[in-house]
Amino acid sequence: MRKINLIFGIILFLNIFFGSLYAQQKIANTQDSLLKDSIYMANKNEVMNYSLKEFDHLFFEFSNKKNDSSLVLTKQEFYNYTIKIAAFSDRLAKLYPKDKETAELSKKKWFAESYQDYLLSKASHK
Repeated sequence: MRKINLIFGIILFLNIFFGSLYAQQKIANTQDSLLKDSIYMANKNEVMNYSLKEFDHLFFEFSNKKNDSSLVLTKQEFYNYTIKIAAFSDRLAKLYPKDKETAELSKKKWFAESYQDYLLSKASHK
């Protein structure tokens, strides 16, 4: 229970932090949206069965790869991680109905992640 609360806290913190960075909503690229939707549909059932340990592994693997300056994820890899993390929010919403709103916000935040923004952040760190 503490781990789930910790993950919700981390996700909420990241959601607030990244949400405050952008004053305007960006219009999503249609190709990216189609890719995100296809990844979501292909992985939704698998992710709904993830244990908290499997989710932790996925989340920290993504964080490590995203922060590794010598590694650039492909668009497919990037969206694979972000959409799986978003899909896990569906599981949390079903397990904890009181936190459904927080899970929805988290899901929207992860779906809004942009590969272009990721590449720009990689370029700025060089």
